[in-house]
Amino acid sequence: MNHSLYQLLWYFLIYSFTGWCLEIVYAAVRKRRFLNRGILNGPLCPVYGLGMILSLIFFKSLKDNFIFLAIGCGAIATVLEFFTGILLERLFKKRWWDYSDYKYNLGGYVCLPFSMLWGLTAALAMEFLHPLISTVIGWIPSFLGNIFLIAAFVIEGIDVISVMGIIVEVRRYNKKVEDLAESIHQISNRLGRAIFLYIERRMTKAHPPVEVEDSLSKTAKKTVFAQGCSFHKLIWLFFIGAFIGDIIETVFCRFSMGRWMSRSSVVYGPFSIVWGIGVVILTAMLYKYKDKKISFIFIFGTVMGGAYEYICSVFTEIVFGAIFWDYSKIPLNLGGRINLLFCFFWGIAAVLWIKYLYPKISNLIEKVPVRIGTVLTWIMIVFMTVNMLISAAAFERYNQRFYGEEASTAIEHFLDEHFPDERMEKIYPSAKMRNNSR
Repeated sequence: MNHSLYQLLWYFLIYSFTGWCLEIVYAAVRKRRFLNRGILNGPLCPVYGLGMILSLIFFKSLKDNFIFLAIGCGAIATVLEFFTGILLERLFKKRWWDYSDYKYNLGGYVCLPFSMLWGLTAALAMEFLHPLISTVIGWIPSFLGNIFLIAAFVIEGIDVISVMGIIVEVRRYNKKVEDLAESIHQISNRLGRAIFLYIERRMTKAHPPVEVEDSLSKTAKKTVFAQGCSFHKLIWLFFIGAFIGDIIETVFCRFSMGRWMSRSSVVYGPFSIVWGIGVVILTAMLYKYKDKKISFIFIFGTVMGGAYEYICSVFTEIVFGAIFWDYSKIPLNLGGRINLLFCFFWGIAAVLWIKYLYPKISNLIEKVPVRIGTVLTWIMIVFMTVNMLISAAAFERYNQRFYGEEASTAIEHFLDEHFPDERMEKIYPSAKMRNNSR
Protein backbone atom coordinates (compact mmCIF):
# COMPACT_ATOMS: atom_id res chain seq x y z
CA MET A 1 0.00 0.00 0.00
CA ASN A 2 3.12 2.24 0.11
CA HIS A 3 4.21 2.07 -3.53
CA SER A 4 5.08 5.36 -5.23
CA LEU A 5 3.79 6.30 -8.68
CA TYR A 6 7.34 5.87 -10.00
CA GLN A 7 7.43 2.29 -8.75
CA LEU A 8 3.93 1.48 -9.99
CA LEU A 9 4.79 2.63 -13.52
CA TRP A 10 7.86 0.41 -13.50
CA TYR A 11 5.83 -2.52 -12.20
CA PHE A 12 3.23 -1.99 -14.93
CA LEU A 13 5.84 -2.15 -17.68
CA ILE A 14 7.72 -5.09 -16.20
CA TYR A 15 4.68 -7.25 -15.53
CA SER A 16 3.06 -6.30 -18.83
CA PHE A 17 6.22 -7.48 -20.59
CA THR A 18 6.37 -10.62 -18.43
CA GLY A 19 2.75 -11.39 -19.29
CA TRP A 20 3.53 -10.94 -22.98
CA CYS A 21 6.39 -13.44 -22.64
CA LEU A 22 4.08 -15.92 -20.91
CA GLU A 23 1.59 -15.58 -23.75
CA ILE A 24 4.37 -16.27 -26.26
CA VAL A 25 5.47 -19.37 -24.35
CA TYR A 26 1.87 -20.63 -24.01
CA ALA A 27 1.18 -20.13 -27.72
CA ALA A 28 4.46 -21.82 -28.64
CA VAL A 29 3.62 -24.87 -26.53
CA ARG A 30 0.03 -25.14 -27.79
CA LYS A 31 0.57 -24.10 -31.44
CA ARG A 32 4.13 -25.34 -31.92
CA ARG A 33 5.08 -22.03 -33.54
CA PHE A 34 5.70 -18.38 -32.70
CA LEU A 35 2.60 -16.23 -32.28
CA ASN A 36 2.67 -12.67 -30.99
CA ARG A 37 -0.42 -12.74 -28.77
CA GLY A 38 -0.26 -9.18 -27.53
CA ILE A 39 -3.04 -6.72 -28.29
CA LEU A 40 -0.60 -3.87 -28.79
CA ASN A 41 2.07 -3.89 -31.43
CA GLY A 42 4.79 -3.68 -28.78
CA PRO A 43 5.81 -6.49 -26.43
CA LEU A 44 3.32 -5.64 -23.68
CA CYS A 45 0.06 -7.16 -22.38
CA PRO A 46 -1.37 -4.33 -20.24
CA VAL A 47 -3.94 -6.54 -18.50
CA TYR A 48 -1.10 -8.41 -16.76
CA GLY A 49 0.51 -5.17 -15.60
CA LEU A 50 -2.79 -3.76 -14.34
CA GLY A 51 -3.68 -7.03 -12.61
CA MET A 52 -0.37 -7.16 -10.74
CA ILE A 53 -0.61 -3.51 -9.69
CA LEU A 54 -4.09 -4.06 -8.28
CA SER A 55 -2.90 -7.21 -6.48
CA LEU A 56 0.08 -5.36 -5.00
CA ILE A 57 -2.11 -2.50 -3.79
CA PHE A 58 -5.00 -4.49 -2.37
CA PHE A 59 -3.43 -7.77 -1.23
CA LYS A 60 -0.02 -6.76 0.05
CA SER A 61 -1.19 -7.45 3.61
CA LEU A 62 -1.92 -11.08 2.63
CA LYS A 63 1.66 -11.83 1.69
CA ASP A 64 2.08 -14.05 4.75
CA ASN A 65 -1.03 -16.07 3.88
CA PHE A 66 -0.31 -17.63 0.51
CA ILE A 67 -3.67 -19.38 0.04
CA PHE A 68 -5.74 -16.24 0.56
CA LEU A 69 -3.26 -14.24 -1.50
CA ALA A 70 -3.72 -16.65 -4.43
CA ILE A 71 -7.52 -16.51 -4.07
CA GLY A 72 -7.51 -12.71 -4.05
CA CYS A 73 -5.18 -12.47 -7.05
CA GLY A 74 -7.29 -15.03 -8.88
CA ALA A 75 -10.44 -13.01 -8.21
CA ILE A 76 -8.86 -9.84 -9.59
CA ALA A 77 -7.59 -11.73 -12.64
CA THR A 78 -11.05 -13.19 -13.24
CA VAL A 79 -12.82 -9.83 -13.18
CA LEU A 80 -10.16 -8.14 -15.32
CA GLU A 81 -10.09 -10.93 -17.90
CA PHE A 82 -13.89 -11.10 -18.08
CA PHE A 83 -14.49 -7.40 -18.67
CA THR A 84 -11.40 -7.01 -20.88
CA GLY A 85 -12.71 -9.83 -23.08
CA ILE A 86 -16.11 -8.17 -23.38
CA LEU A 87 -14.58 -4.74 -24.07
CA LEU A 88 -12.27 -6.06 -26.80
CA GLU A 89 -15.11 -7.98 -28.38
CA ARG A 90 -17.29 -4.87 -28.47
CA LEU A 91 -14.47 -2.73 -29.90
CA PHE A 92 -13.07 -5.12 -32.50
CA LYS A 93 -16.10 -7.35 -33.21
CA LYS A 94 -14.05 -10.47 -32.57
CA ARG A 95 -12.99 -12.75 -29.73
CA TRP A 96 -9.42 -12.57 -28.52
CA TRP A 97 -9.65 -15.77 -26.49
CA ASP A 98 -12.29 -18.40 -25.90
CA TYR A 99 -12.49 -20.82 -22.96
CA SER A 100 -15.77 -22.37 -24.09
CA ASP A 101 -14.16 -25.83 -24.25
CA TYR A 102 -13.08 -25.65 -20.61
CA LYS A 103 -15.24 -26.62 -17.65
CA TYR A 104 -16.70 -23.95 -15.37
CA ASN A 105 -16.40 -21.10 -17.86
CA LEU A 106 -18.43 -17.90 -18.10
CA GLY A 107 -19.28 -17.20 -21.72
CA GLY A 108 -15.83 -18.35 -22.78
CA TYR A 109 -14.31 -15.17 -21.32
CA VAL A 110 -13.01 -16.77 -18.11
CA CYS A 111 -12.83 -20.28 -16.70
CA LEU A 112 -11.98 -21.75 -13.32
CA PRO A 113 -8.74 -23.55 -14.34
CA PHE A 114 -7.16 -20.42 -15.78
CA SER A 115 -8.44 -18.21 -12.95
CA MET A 116 -6.74 -20.56 -10.51
CA LEU A 117 -3.59 -20.52 -12.65
CA TRP A 118 -3.51 -16.71 -12.79
CA GLY A 119 -4.07 -16.48 -9.04
CA LEU A 120 -1.32 -18.99 -8.25
CA THR A 121 1.10 -17.37 -10.70
CA ALA A 122 0.47 -13.86 -9.36
CA ALA A 123 0.84 -15.03 -5.75
CA LEU A 124 4.14 -16.76 -6.57
CA ALA A 125 5.34 -13.63 -8.35
CA MET A 126 4.49 -11.48 -5.34
CA GLU A 127 6.18 -13.96 -3.03
CA PHE A 128 9.43 -14.60 -4.91
CA LEU A 129 9.80 -12.41 -8.02
CA HIS A 130 8.52 -9.06 -6.84
CA PRO A 131 11.07 -8.48 -4.03
CA LEU A 132 13.86 -8.93 -6.60
CA ILE A 133 12.16 -6.59 -9.09
CA SER A 134 11.61 -3.99 -6.38
CA THR A 135 15.29 -4.16 -5.37
CA VAL A 136 16.53 -3.82 -8.96
CA ILE A 137 14.29 -0.79 -9.56
CA GLY A 138 15.77 0.78 -6.43
CA TRP A 139 19.25 0.46 -7.96
CA ILE A 140 18.29 2.52 -11.03
CA PRO A 141 19.17 6.24 -10.68
CA SER A 142 15.90 8.14 -10.48
CA PHE A 143 16.91 10.56 -13.25
CA LEU A 144 17.59 7.75 -15.73
CA GLY A 145 14.54 5.86 -14.54
CA ASN A 146 12.25 8.83 -15.18
CA ILE A 147 13.68 9.36 -18.66
CA PHE A 148 13.13 5.71 -19.51
CA LEU A 149 9.54 5.74 -18.20
CA ILE A 150 8.67 8.87 -20.17
CA ALA A 151 10.12 7.43 -23.37
CA ALA A 152 8.45 4.05 -22.83
CA PHE A 153 4.99 5.47 -22.19
CA VAL A 154 5.24 7.91 -25.11
CA ILE A 155 6.04 4.99 -27.42
CA GLU A 156 3.23 2.89 -25.94
CA GLY A 157 0.85 5.83 -26.26
CA ILE A 158 1.62 6.03 -29.98
CA ASP A 159 1.17 2.26 -30.16
CA VAL A 160 -2.26 2.42 -28.50
CA ILE A 161 -3.43 5.24 -30.78
CA SER A 162 -2.29 3.43 -33.91
CA VAL A 163 -3.80 0.09 -32.88
CA MET A 164 -7.14 1.64 -31.96
CA GLY A 165 -7.28 3.64 -35.16
CA ILE A 166 -6.16 0.87 -37.48
CA ILE A 167 -8.11 -2.01 -35.96
CA VAL A 168 -11.39 -0.15 -35.58
CA GLU A 169 -11.33 1.59 -38.93
CA VAL A 170 -9.38 -0.76 -41.20
CA ARG A 171 -12.33 -2.63 -42.70
CA ARG A 172 -14.49 0.44 -43.28
CA TYR A 173 -12.49 3.55 -43.89
CA ASN A 174 -9.16 2.74 -45.49
CA LYS A 175 -8.53 6.42 -46.25
CA LYS A 176 -8.70 7.26 -42.54
CA VAL A 177 -6.34 4.40 -41.78
CA GLU A 178 -3.88 5.73 -44.35
CA ASP A 179 -4.13 9.22 -42.87
CA LEU A 180 -3.57 7.92 -39.34
CA ALA A 181 -0.67 5.76 -40.44
CA GLU A 182 0.86 8.72 -42.25
CA SER A 183 0.57 10.90 -39.12
CA ILE A 184 2.25 8.24 -37.02
CA HIS A 185 4.86 7.95 -39.77
CA GLN A 186 5.74 11.64 -39.41
CA ILE A 187 5.81 11.55 -35.60
CA SER A 188 7.65 8.31 -35.03
CA ASN A 189 10.22 8.23 -37.88
CA ARG A 190 8.37 5.98 -40.34
CA LEU A 191 7.07 3.71 -37.59
CA GLY A 192 3.43 4.41 -38.42
CA ARG A 193 3.28 2.66 -41.80
CA ALA A 194 5.09 -0.36 -40.45
CA ILE A 195 2.41 -0.65 -37.77
CA PHE A 196 -0.37 -0.18 -40.33
CA LEU A 197 0.96 -2.86 -42.69
CA TYR A 198 1.72 -5.27 -39.89
CA ILE A 199 -1.11 -4.94 -37.42
CA GLU A 200 -3.97 -6.33 -39.53
CA ARG A 201 -1.89 -9.25 -40.78
CA ARG A 202 -0.70 -10.14 -37.27
CA MET A 203 -4.12 -9.84 -35.63
CA THR A 204 -5.83 -11.94 -38.28
CA LYS A 205 -3.15 -14.61 -38.05
CA ALA A 206 -2.96 -14.75 -34.27
CA HIS A 207 -6.65 -14.33 -33.49
CA PRO A 208 -9.07 -15.84 -36.02
CA PRO A 209 -12.44 -14.04 -35.80
CA VAL A 210 -15.20 -15.67 -33.77
CA GLU A 211 -18.78 -14.97 -34.61
CA VAL A 212 -20.41 -12.63 -32.12
CA GLU A 213 -24.05 -13.32 -31.42
CA ASP A 214 -26.22 -10.23 -31.27
CA SER A 215 -29.08 -11.08 -28.94
CA LEU A 216 -30.92 -7.79 -29.39
CA SER A 217 -32.63 -6.81 -32.60
CA LYS A 218 -32.66 -3.17 -33.65
CA THR A 219 -36.41 -3.08 -33.18
CA ALA A 220 -36.18 -4.36 -29.62
CA LYS A 221 -33.53 -1.77 -28.76
CA LYS A 222 -35.79 1.01 -29.91
CA THR A 223 -39.01 -0.18 -28.27
CA VAL A 224 -37.82 -1.81 -25.01
CA PHE A 225 -36.05 0.22 -22.35
CA ALA A 226 -32.80 -1.19 -20.93
CA GLN A 227 -33.13 -4.62 -22.52
CA GLY A 228 -30.49 -7.17 -21.59
CA CYS A 229 -27.51 -6.09 -19.53
CA SER A 230 -27.33 -2.61 -21.01
CA PHE A 231 -25.85 0.59 -19.58
CA HIS A 232 -29.24 1.88 -18.46
CA LYS A 233 -30.14 -1.44 -16.84
CA LEU A 234 -26.90 -1.47 -14.85
CA ILE A 235 -27.46 2.08 -13.58
CA TRP A 236 -30.92 1.14 -12.33
CA LEU A 237 -29.57 -2.05 -10.75
CA PHE A 238 -26.83 -0.05 -9.04
CA PHE A 239 -29.43 2.17 -7.36
CA ILE A 240 -31.68 -0.74 -6.45
CA GLY A 241 -28.77 -2.83 -5.15
CA ALA A 242 -27.37 0.09 -3.14
CA PHE A 243 -30.77 0.70 -1.55
CA ILE A 244 -31.50 -2.97 -0.80
CA GLY A 245 -28.01 -3.48 0.58
CA ASP A 246 -28.34 -0.53 2.95
CA ILE A 247 -31.70 -1.84 4.22
CA ILE A 248 -30.31 -5.36 4.70
CA GLU A 249 -27.30 -4.11 6.67
CA THR A 250 -29.46 -1.78 8.77
CA VAL A 251 -31.87 -4.58 9.72
CA PHE A 252 -28.96 -6.96 10.36
CA CYS A 253 -27.36 -4.46 12.74
CA ARG A 254 -30.68 -4.01 14.53
CA PHE A 255 -31.00 -7.71 15.31
CA SER A 256 -27.31 -8.49 15.82
CA MET A 257 -26.33 -5.37 17.80
CA GLY A 258 -29.69 -4.41 19.30
CA ARG A 259 -29.86 -0.90 17.82
CA TRP A 260 -30.66 0.93 14.65
CA MET A 261 -27.65 2.51 12.93
CA SER A 262 -26.91 4.04 9.57
CA ARG A 263 -25.09 1.84 7.06
CA SER A 264 -25.18 4.33 4.18
CA SER A 265 -22.08 5.17 2.16
CA VAL A 266 -23.31 8.65 1.23
CA VAL A 267 -24.68 11.66 3.07
CA TYR A 268 -27.93 11.82 1.10
CA GLY A 269 -30.15 8.77 1.07
CA PRO A 270 -29.93 5.15 2.25
CA PHE A 271 -27.47 3.86 -0.32
CA SER A 272 -24.59 1.42 0.16
CA ILE A 273 -22.10 1.97 -2.68
CA VAL A 274 -20.37 -1.33 -1.92
CA TRP A 275 -23.61 -3.25 -2.46
CA GLY A 276 -24.52 -1.23 -5.55
CA ILE A 277 -21.22 -1.87 -7.31
CA GLY A 278 -21.31 -5.51 -6.17
CA VAL A 279 -24.74 -6.00 -7.75
CA VAL A 280 -23.52 -4.46 -11.02
CA ILE A 281 -20.41 -6.68 -11.19
CA LEU A 282 -22.35 -9.80 -10.22
CA THR A 283 -25.10 -9.13 -12.75
CA ALA A 284 -22.71 -8.29 -15.59
CA MET A 285 -20.80 -11.54 -15.05
CA LEU A 286 -23.67 -13.93 -14.31
CA TYR A 287 -26.88 -12.65 -15.88
CA LYS A 288 -26.51 -14.93 -18.91
CA TYR A 289 -25.80 -17.92 -16.69
CA LYS A 290 -28.75 -17.85 -14.33
CA ASP A 291 -29.54 -21.43 -15.38
CA LYS A 292 -26.30 -22.78 -13.97
CA LYS A 293 -26.40 -24.88 -10.82
CA ILE A 294 -27.05 -23.13 -7.52
CA SER A 295 -23.82 -24.60 -6.13
CA PHE A 296 -21.79 -22.92 -8.89
CA ILE A 297 -23.38 -19.52 -8.29
CA PHE A 298 -23.01 -19.89 -4.51
CA ILE A 299 -19.29 -20.70 -4.72
CA PHE A 300 -18.74 -17.93 -7.26
CA GLY A 301 -20.55 -15.40 -5.07
CA THR A 302 -18.73 -16.54 -1.92
CA VAL A 303 -15.23 -16.22 -3.40
CA MET A 304 -15.79 -13.12 -5.51
CA GLY A 305 -17.87 -11.40 -2.83
CA GLY A 306 -15.21 -12.00 -0.21
CA ALA A 307 -12.45 -10.71 -2.50
CA TYR A 308 -14.58 -7.71 -3.44
CA GLU A 309 -15.32 -6.79 0.18
CA TYR A 310 -11.62 -7.13 1.03
CA ILE A 311 -10.68 -4.80 -1.84
CA CYS A 312 -13.32 -2.27 -0.77
CA SER A 313 -11.96 -2.32 2.78
CA VAL A 314 -8.40 -1.65 1.61
CA PHE A 315 -9.56 1.00 -0.86
CA THR A 316 -11.54 3.01 1.69
CA GLU A 317 -8.68 2.81 4.17
CA ILE A 318 -6.20 4.09 1.58
CA VAL A 319 -8.43 6.86 0.22
CA PHE A 320 -10.21 8.05 3.37
CA GLY A 321 -7.77 6.96 6.06
CA ALA A 322 -10.59 5.23 7.94
CA ILE A 323 -11.86 1.72 8.63
CA PHE A 324 -15.59 1.46 7.90
CA TRP A 325 -16.03 -2.11 9.19
CA ASP A 326 -13.99 -4.40 11.39
CA TYR A 327 -14.67 -8.12 11.77
CA SER A 328 -11.74 -8.75 14.11
CA LYS A 329 -14.07 -10.06 16.84
CA ILE A 330 -15.84 -12.49 14.50
CA PRO A 331 -14.29 -15.99 14.17
CA LEU A 332 -12.52 -16.96 10.92
CA ASN A 333 -11.82 -13.39 9.87
CA LEU A 334 -9.03 -12.20 7.59
CA GLY A 335 -7.37 -9.09 8.97
CA GLY A 336 -10.74 -7.89 10.21
CA ARG A 337 -11.68 -7.02 6.62
CA ILE A 338 -13.75 -10.11 5.79
CA ASN A 339 -14.91 -13.23 7.58
CA LEU A 340 -16.13 -16.63 6.43
CA LEU A 341 -19.71 -16.13 7.65
CA PHE A 342 -20.19 -12.92 5.66
CA CYS A 343 -18.52 -14.51 2.63
CA PHE A 344 -21.23 -17.16 2.81
CA PHE A 345 -23.76 -14.33 2.95
CA TRP A 346 -22.31 -13.04 -0.34
CA GLY A 347 -22.78 -16.52 -1.83
CA ILE A 348 -26.38 -16.73 -0.62
CA ALA A 349 -27.04 -13.20 -1.88
CA ALA A 350 -25.64 -14.16 -5.30
CA VAL A 351 -28.02 -17.14 -5.54
CA LEU A 352 -31.05 -15.15 -4.40
CA TRP A 353 -30.21 -12.29 -6.75
CA ILE A 354 -29.43 -14.23 -9.94
CA LYS A 355 -32.04 -16.95 -9.52
CA TYR A 356 -34.99 -15.01 -8.13
CA LEU A 357 -34.67 -11.24 -7.73
CA TYR A 358 -32.87 -10.17 -10.89
CA PRO A 359 -35.32 -11.72 -13.41
CA LYS A 360 -38.30 -10.01 -11.74
CA ILE A 361 -36.59 -6.66 -11.23
CA SER A 362 -35.23 -6.76 -14.78
CA ASN A 363 -38.71 -7.31 -16.20
CA LEU A 364 -40.08 -4.39 -14.18
CA ILE A 365 -37.30 -2.07 -15.38
CA GLU A 366 -37.94 -3.02 -19.01
CA LYS A 367 -41.59 -1.98 -18.65
CA VAL A 368 -40.57 1.64 -18.07
CA PRO A 369 -41.22 3.82 -21.16
CA VAL A 370 -38.02 4.44 -23.11
CA ARG A 371 -38.01 8.24 -22.86
CA ILE A 372 -38.96 8.34 -19.20
CA GLY A 373 -36.44 5.62 -18.37
CA THR A 374 -33.63 7.41 -20.19
CA VAL A 375 -34.35 10.70 -18.40
CA LEU A 376 -34.54 8.97 -15.01
CA THR A 377 -31.25 7.17 -15.70
CA TRP A 378 -29.38 10.42 -16.21
CA ILE A 379 -31.08 11.97 -13.18
CA MET A 380 -29.80 9.02 -11.14
CA ILE A 381 -26.29 9.42 -12.55
CA VAL A 382 -26.13 13.14 -11.80
CA PHE A 383 -27.65 12.72 -8.33
CA MET A 384 -25.32 9.92 -7.27
CA THR A 385 -22.24 11.58 -8.76
CA VAL A 386 -22.91 14.79 -6.82
CA ASN A 387 -23.86 12.77 -3.75
CA MET A 388 -20.61 10.79 -3.82
CA LEU A 389 -18.47 13.89 -4.38
CA ILE A 390 -20.09 15.75 -1.48
CA SER A 391 -19.84 12.64 0.71
CA ALA A 392 -16.15 12.21 -0.08
CA ALA A 393 -15.46 15.88 0.63
CA ALA A 394 -17.48 15.82 3.85
CA PHE A 395 -15.70 12.71 5.11
CA GLU A 396 -12.28 14.08 4.21
CA ARG A 397 -13.09 17.22 6.18
CA TYR A 398 -14.36 15.05 9.04
CA ASN A 399 -11.02 13.25 8.89
CA GLN A 400 -9.14 16.56 8.96
CA ARG A 401 -11.07 17.75 12.02
CA PHE A 402 -10.19 14.47 13.74
CA TYR A 403 -6.51 15.38 13.36
CA GLY A 404 -7.11 18.95 14.52
CA GLU A 405 -6.82 20.73 11.17
CA GLU A 406 -8.68 24.05 11.08
CA ALA A 407 -10.81 25.11 8.11
CA SER A 408 -8.88 27.39 5.75
CA THR A 409 -11.13 27.68 2.68
CA ALA A 410 -14.74 28.63 1.99
CA ILE A 411 -15.51 25.03 1.03
CA GLU A 412 -14.09 23.69 4.27
CA HIS A 413 -16.13 26.22 6.29
CA PHE A 414 -19.23 25.14 4.33
CA LEU A 415 -18.53 21.48 5.11
CA ASP A 416 -17.95 22.25 8.80
CA GLU A 417 -21.27 24.06 8.96
CA HIS A 418 -23.42 21.55 7.09
CA PHE A 419 -21.62 18.31 8.02
CA PRO A 420 -20.39 18.69 11.62
CA ASP A 421 -19.00 15.79 13.60
CA GLU A 422 -22.37 14.96 15.14
CA ARG A 423 -23.99 14.49 11.74
CA MET A 424 -21.06 12.52 10.32
CA GLU A 425 -21.03 10.21 13.35
CA LYS A 426 -24.70 9.41 12.74
CA ILE A 427 -24.09 8.68 9.06
CA TYR A 428 -20.88 6.70 9.62
CA PRO A 429 -21.19 5.33 13.18
CA SER A 430 -18.79 2.43 12.61
CA ALA A 431 -16.01 4.41 10.92
CA LYS A 432 -12.69 4.34 12.76
CA MET A 433 -9.84 6.67 11.92
CA ARG A 434 -6.46 5.09 11.47
CA ASN A 435 -3.86 5.99 14.06
CA ASN A 436 -1.31 7.59 11.76
CA SER A 437 0.43 10.93 11.55
CA ARG A 438 -0.62 13.22 8.76
